[in-house]
Amino acid sequence: MDNISFFSEDIDFSLQQEEKITLWLERIAELENTPIEEISYIFCTDDYLLKINQEYLDHDYYTDIITFDNRDSPEDPIESDIFVSIDRVTENASDQNVSFEHELKRVLAHGLLHLIGYNDKTEEEQLLMREKEEAYLSLQIN
Repeated sequence: MDNISFFSEDIDFSLQQEEKITLWLERIAELENTPIEEISYIFCTDDYLLKINQEYLDHDYYTDIITFDNRDSPEDPIESDIFVSIDRVTENASDQNVSFEHELKRVLAHGLLHLIGYNDKTEEEQLLMREKEEAYLSLQIN
């Protein structure tokens, strides 16, 4: 059984190089000494994710990712549902002048890094999060 799965809700999207990206995400967790029980990445639209943001987090704005940590304790292996707005990733890639694939991988890693224990509330935390994202984006998996 794969510990990492990918699904689509409310959008016609399928991940390219799913196996390679799965291995890459597993490698990030391994390098961070964090076991994965199960992660479900759910790709969706802006509107779908906005509804989740409003309903579960009481936030009324668009976002690229929402990560639900389903563990009883942070010491347990990762168990999570991660929702990713393909609309937002597409727009952010354009704004940042990077490829869609690059931005999507950054967002996938971002969700995993949150589960590993990295935050992005303060400027210092954001800097560390970005450094981690960049380091893992350059990690090659064959």
